[in-house]
Amino acid sequence: MTTSLIIKPEQKRLNRSIHTGVGQTNIRINLAPETGNRAQFARQMPEQRHHGCKRLDRSAEQRQGGREDVLLGECQFKGMRDAVPQTPWDIYEPEKMGCSMRIDADRFLGDLHSLRGFGAAGVGKGVVRPAYSDADLAARRWLAEQMQDAGLRVEVDAMGNLFGLADGPSLLLGSHSDSQPEGGWLDGALGVIAALEVARAAQEAGGPAVSVVSFQDEEGRFGVTTGSAVWSGQLSQADADLLVDHAGVSLGDARHAVAEMVTGPVSPSQFTGFVELHIEQGPTLDSSGEKIGVVTDIVGIRDMKVTFEGQQNHAGTTPMHLRRDAFQAVSAFNALLNDRLRNVVTPQTVWTIGHLSLHPNASSIVPGRAVFSMQWRDADADRLARMEEIIRTSASEIAQAQGVALSYGPLLGLEPVSMDQRLRAALEAGAETVALGKWRKMPSGALHDATNVSRLMPVAMLFVPSIGGLSHTFEEDTDEDDLVAGVQVLAQAVAQLGSKT
Repeated sequence: MTTSLIIKPEQKRLNRSIHTGVGQTNIRINLAPETGNRAQFARQMPEQRHHGCKRLDRSAEQRQGGREDVLLGECQFKGMRDAVPQTPWDIYEPEKMGCSMRIDADRFLGDLHSLRGFGAAGVGKGVVRPAYSDADLAARRWLAEQMQDAGLRVEVDAMGNLFGLADGPSLLLGSHSDSQPEGGWLDGALGVIAALEVARAAQEAGGPAVSVVSFQDEEGRFGVTTGSAVWSGQLSQADADLLVDHAGVSLGDARHAVAEMVTGPVSPSQFTGFVELHIEQGPTLDSSGEKIGVVTDIVGIRDMKVTFEGQQNHAGTTPMHLRRDAFQAVSAFNALLNDRLRNVVTPQTVWTIGHLSLHPNASSIVPGRAVFSMQWRDADADRLARMEEIIRTSASEIAQAQGVALSYGPLLGLEPVSMDQRLRAALEAGAETVALGKWRKMPSGALHDATNVSRLMPVAMLFVPSIGGLSHTFEEDTDEDDLVAGVQVLAQAVAQLGSKT
């Protein structure tokens, strides 16, 4: 299924409520670890690296068991092992091994922690690495070096999307490496480093061909997954350059920072498909004790601005029955909407008033104007349309009852995307091998670069748990065993897909 991004020509800044972050605080940011200290940084503070992990309960004697080669299904993995199997994914059948592709868990985790050093916030494992920032550019230069060392050809397009290309047709793996203003260390970064590790393993094994990408500005400094939107043709470069961030900086000006890295356009025709490994960013896997989620669909999103215009007046002298209070209209609308939508939605459907602005926003003044964001998400396009109808009807009824005027801003949207059956089947087979009985099929309620890339080629996604369901926060984390399981499933799927080409 293709996607559709609705953008009004007159609107020069996309609504960031689709991808919002917490306001910036005064935090000392490390642009990058010093070159000689990267290995030390990557392995430091072991208590941080397992902070909050629920499923890790090993004795010191078990931990001293070290690492050994792990045979899983069709591939050989070098992974984290205990003295005895602890979980279903430790059970393996060497006789089914059909290739020599090997994942090095130490190398993978070390690189993941090294990337964390670029823009390290100094608070937990948090990072501050917004698109086109100094930390972001330093991280991309480091990633380019790792891609070259892995035998990949590095190319960078005008947006700053970073590619490590294998020769000939290849499967594209990756995600993004920019972060929210106060971001977690795994959001996007996991998918990029996992892609790099699988590409290395494939190179070392003599195939299959795997390419790597780190898309730019997924987190929304300027818009909605902007880097992949431009690369996929969802958004023109000219329109993208007009977008501005909260500080008034245009994307066109910001991307001058990557000019020296740009090599030229990167054609999507060389890729046979795209697979993105990501943290779930929700509580489902963690709360159920499952290790892997194979994504069935990425939900569609609708987002628009709604304004109630009432009458600003004195809060002490205006009787309640004579008020045209814009905020009371919002409150009544929210209650009515919640009641009506519950009759037409599924447990996976969500809707949110995420931003509210009152004017003049003073304690002794009846609000004369209320402007708020209205966003809703579902995997079914027809249900999204039905929800829009209910939202507009409810707002109109409230406006009439409260004696306020009603207006709407532009409607932004992305259509639901179904995962490719062939790619998804390979991920499911890998999940069954690596996480026997500890995986599920599930939709993605968050937006990802795979949504845009689906315009160009088949796509699939894979999730690992988010501890406590937390993301877009310095507290974001995932048990390292789950991180390794995710990259193992990805490698297993790549090997299976490669054996059938």
